[in-house]
Order: sequence, then structure tokens, then C-alpha cells
Amino acid sequence: MDHHKVSLARALSKMGYCSRTKAQPLIRGGHVRVNGLPLRDGEVRVDLGRDQIEVDGRRLTSAKGIYLMLNKPRGLVTTASDERGRKTVYDCLAKAGFPWLSPVGRLDKASEGLLLFTNDTRWAEKVLAPEAHLEKTYHVQVDRLVDGDLRQQMINGVTTEEGDLLKAQRLSLLRRGSRHCWLEVILDEGKNRHIRRLLSALGVHVLRLVRVAIGPVQLGNLAKGEYRFLTEGEKRSLIKAKTQTKEISPRSAQRTQRRIRMEIPKKNLNL
Repeated sequence: MDHHKVSLARALSKMGYCSRTKAQPLIRGGHVRVNGLPLRDGEVRVDLGRDQIEVDGRRLTSAKGIYLMLNKPRGLVTTASDERGRKTVYDCLAKAGFPWLSPVGRLDKASEGLLLFTNDTRWAEKVLAPEAHLEKTYHVQVDRLVDGDLRQQMINGVTTEEGDLLKAQRLSLLRRGSRHCWLEVILDEGKNRHIRRLLSALGVHVLRLVRVAIGPVQLGNLAKGEYRFLTEGEKRSLIKAKTQTKEISPRSAQRTQRRIRMEIPKKNLNL
């Protein structure tokens, strides 16, 4: 690992021991030593390349880089622990025995689909960098039929009371029924609850929201609640992609829609 200084709490996260939040009470409680000396301030800077860090007498070494995708089910929150006792995305990884992994971005509780995890914070920072404009693709079911005027409004965008400009980079109609339809929505930025807030401002309610791709990396047919490791090519592509998103072919979009359709109870199949 390159010689560079980070806070002690972040060092524990980067070395795969625990999250920064969980590191703070360990440090304050005197469980952490640096070069043999106890430190109780999580903001003290340490050099990951030179300093020796111990937790309860166990010397930490940098964990091997792990890069994976999870098909997040609806109903899980994207956090390590929840004060309200709700299930989290980490329940899907609990039996794998991984070192500490951080989510790369988030999906809200009601949303589902592709979510990345890693213990490589530098890689994660490159993926999340706003200047990268890494495109993310979503399949969105809404409670009405969407016409050309509404699609243009989504492209033009709306400004919220908080001053956020919310808009879609591109969108297309995937499927329509008698009352509902599915849209493919592509964003090149990721404000909090971006699509839900955009559609709500236009009087449209989201019934389902599934992220199916991040840049050129696609969810494919990964089962809900399951994970897989990224290939070396996928890992590199996410920090080289910039605005170049691999186009999801109509056939691939249709397969995704068929899989999603199979998950919907029959009584809700008014599409």
C-alpha cells in the first residue's frame, strides 16, 4: 500500500477491521495502539505504510482488496447497523466471512438492484467522484402511463425547494400496460433519492425502482440477495468509464424485465 496518512479511525476501516463509526469507541476505550502506544483520538493521523497498528494486542495488516456486487433486495437499509433494528444489506454478506466492506454509493430501503462493496477506499472514491459522471441505469415502474411531454420534463429537470436540480440524462419506455409502465432511466449524477424526488415533483409515484447497471457493469441475472465478485475488467472499467456507459441491449433489457416480472405477485401484474 502506498505511504499516506489517514485518520486512525479511517485506518481501521481501510485495513478491513471495522467501519469508521465502530472504530471510534474502540479507540476511545483504549483498545488501539500505534507503534506500541495507546491512542484515544480517532482523528490522529497515521501512516498506513509505516505505522504498526494493533487492536487488543492483534497486529493489523492490510486486507486483500475485495470488489463485489450485491443484488440488493427491497426492504434492506444500506448501513452497517440500524438504530431501529431494521435488516441491512450486511445481512446478505453475514455468512461470507469478509473483512469490513463499505458500500460504494447507496440504495434507499425501498429500492433494489446493483450495489457495489469494497474495502479499497481509493477505488471507491474514484468510482464515486462527481467529476467522473459515471452513469447509472435504473428500471422504474410508475403508477401512470408516461407520455412524451412528461419524458421531456424529466430530461429538462425540476428544481426542488432545497435548490437541487433533478433531471434524467436519458430515458426510454420499456413496457406499458393499461395503467402502469416501466421506464429505463439513466443518471450521470446521484443526489439523494434522485429519481423518486424527480418523479414526485412531477406528480408521479414510483412503484418499483431497480438499479440494473453502473457504468458498463450490469446486474445481469444475479439472484436477489446474492453477491458475486467483480472481474478485473469490471473493476478497471468503473474507474475508466467516465461517461461511457455500455448500452444495455433491448434483448438484455427484456430479460431483466422478464426476471423482474416473475418476482411480482400475480395480483399486482396490471402492467
